[in-house]
Amino acid sequence: MDEISVLIVEDDMDIADLLNSYLRKEGFRSLIAGDGERAKVILGQQNIALALVDIGLPGEIDGIGVLSHIRSTSDIPVLIVTARDSELDRITGFEVGADDYITKPFSPREVVARVKAIVRRSYKESPRIDRTTTIGDVTIDLSSHRVTKDGKEVTLTTKEFELLSLLVENRFLALTREQILEGVWGADFYGDERTINVHIRQIRRKLGDDFPIATIWGIGYRLD
Repeated sequence: MDEISVLIVEDDMDIADLLNSYLRKEGFRSLIAGDGERAKVILGQQNIALALVDIGLPGEIDGIGVLSHIRSTSDIPVLIVTARDSELDRITGFEVGADDYITKPFSPREVVARVKAIVRRSYKESPRIDRTTTIGDVTIDLSSHRVTKDGKEVTLTTKEFELLSLLVENRFLALTREQILEGVWGADFYGDERTINVHIRQIRRKLGDDFPIATIWGIGYRLD
């Protein structure tokens, strides 16, 4: 695999330098943006593979703004790193498209471990097999990672597509929340099961309320 570039969007330079040092020791190429405007410039000029974004940034563009910008232009993984740990902040981050969320104070080793886990899942190589599933007016192409509704492409985040793919590959089977967390986020994911609820809600919003993802109370979800 080629050198992987990670963008650190953080206004506290002590934290940014610490993350930069740990990431470079693990072989990553890391760049630092101290505010949202600088982050947008770097994202437009560099081939960034993953972003670490602080929510509480100075200036007109906060971390949620940076995340929204990223999601409007790409599907690279985004790890929110912030001192804000309320449920509302977490839900907002996931709804906008974050792949993971870690609160300060944190261990830089844990952050790097999460980055490596996300990269492993995102860059996992698999044989290209033509696998297309059509459900009502929605067509899901697992090979090209494309989803269309009424012939129009639907933009899903990386995690939304991985979750949808897991449901498609196990269609008509009830998957437990534990199976979904491990299948999409990996066994080393540090978050909680509310992450699944947020992503399911986003998929339903984008594909329509009639898209047949059934909630199996006390168990998990099933694609009918």
